[in-house]
Amino acid sequence: MTSVVSLSLVDWLIIVLYFVFVIGIGLYLRRFTTSGEDFFLGGRRNSSWVAGLAFLSANLGALEILGWTGGTMKYGMFVSHWYWIGAIPAMIFLGLYMMPFYYSSKIHSVPGYLKLRFDERTRLLNAISFAVMTLLMSGINLYLMALVLRTILGWDWHLSMWISAIAVGAYITLGGLMSAIFTEIVQFFLIWAGLFLVAILGIMEIGGLDAVFASVPQQMNHLWSTAGDATQNSMGVTWVGIVMGLGFVLSFGYWTTDFLVVQRAFSSKDLRSARMTPITASFFKMALPFIIVVAGLVAYRLAAQAGSGFELLPHPETGEPWNDTALPLLIARYYPAGLVGLGITALLAGFMAGQAGNVSAFNTVWTYDIYRAVIKKDASDAHLVWMGRITTIIGVLLSVGTAYVAMQFNTIMDYIQAIFSWVNAPLFATMLLGMFWKRTTSAGAFWGLIAGMVTSFSIFLGFKLELFSPAVTKLITFAENPSDMTRNLWQATWAWVVCFVLTVAISLFTKPKPDAELEGLVKGLTPKTEEAAVGLLRQPAFWAACSAVVLVALNVYFW
Repeated sequence: MTSVVSLSLVDWLIIVLYFVFVIGIGLYLRRFTTSGEDFFLGGRRNSSWVAGLAFLSANLGALEILGWTGGTMKYGMFVSHWYWIGAIPAMIFLGLYMMPFYYSSKIHSVPGYLKLRFDERTRLLNAISFAVMTLLMSGINLYLMALVLRTILGWDWHLSMWISAIAVGAYITLGGLMSAIFTEIVQFFLIWAGLFLVAILGIMEIGGLDAVFASVPQQMNHLWSTAGDATQNSMGVTWVGIVMGLGFVLSFGYWTTDFLVVQRAFSSKDLRSARMTPITASFFKMALPFIIVVAGLVAYRLAAQAGSGFELLPHPETGEPWNDTALPLLIARYYPAGLVGLGITALLAGFMAGQAGNVSAFNTVWTYDIYRAVIKKDASDAHLVWMGRITTIIGVLLSVGTAYVAMQFNTIMDYIQAIFSWVNAPLFATMLLGMFWKRTTSAGAFWGLIAGMVTSFSIFLGFKLELFSPAVTKLITFAENPSDMTRNLWQATWAWVVCFVLTVAISLFTKPKPDAELEGLVKGLTPKTEEAAVGLLRQPAFWAACSAVVLVALNVYFW
């Protein structure tokens, strides 16, 4: 495959310097990474700003950049729901209510909480499912990074993925979570600097933001006004599916239980900083549609306009227009020599951030919640750090394999949300009951979690293998012809409902733990943590309220 753009010497210099920098960070931080807390929790010394930017950057990988730009071409403005109703309420809830449980218990991972609250088997079940999920997600990052290098530079798939894998494996193996956090912060600013101009230049070419919205069909340029009827919007979903499936189940399931992002808050220096971490990140999260969704709408307009010279590449498996190639093609269209290098580096930074986040979360969960719990219970701290480094290398190698699985999907966001519905959706029901209902038992949590995961995956297979009749499809999704994303929202909802109901039912007939064993783990049995008195402008509740006000304003404006 030939490249769509020629890189100048300056472009190559920017790209090479980026890779040298991130590996150099790992080498430098290696001297400060001697204990398990240093390697897996970043030494717990970060401010809320550092942890907050890393918190968002860990999420700002391939999922956000290429995935949702391509997703916008398919679903239009509905993609903004994943940034606003599908993120902000959950991030605020995490900061205000769940972080005190996590941080005060001094756990290394979310599965670690499940062990303390329930038992070893529930922790192990979640640890294994989460490890598999992170490997699938890191494979997506490698796949999309290879897509960029292949689309813009014409490089071979295999060469592109191995370059990415080696770079990520090097700096995470050397510096652990602290290395990931430092590079994630740099990557955060690179992404904004390198990609914001794409949206601006696209708006200018089409003739203004109003012209961009006017150029897409009515069912693609609103958030809520077309959500009353599934046939009136591009996603084929109603507001019930959006609020329940996305705004509640998938959103809270991801932002409050996914260790990939929660781990960044664990690195904060104190509880107030940990609570501020997701709240600080929420403001930046709300701004991202102005880069990603706008770029996707620009790409939609150009692809539909005859003679624009903008044409999506064909998917290598299906031959259909490849939505995920939209953003690299826009970079090639708008950026001159020198600036192309910055744009490519911003994309690479996003993939590296997502890949590093998944790998660092994988090595922590494997080392503490599987290896030490089952294989070597007497492992020393130094041995666990060694195992964490070995696991990083293995995780990167396994991610190369899962990258080829990701290649089978034309719009990668459909695949990603399906993965979240298998693991995070039922886990959120388990965590919610565990933290706020002391009567929840270990047996209820374990069997409810299994039932929820099986329910979600079974519905996914039913749709994938076309096993459901039209009547069953409508019963599950409340739509005649649901899109792939609508199916994901409803399979997540049913997974949560099954897990929640079954956990409650089993808990009512089994013996709960005594209150003494639940102190610090359940609402009402946790002594109130005394935080240092601070002014209004430093209080998490104040900034959470500000974030909520901005969220409401955005939804009303783009109604």
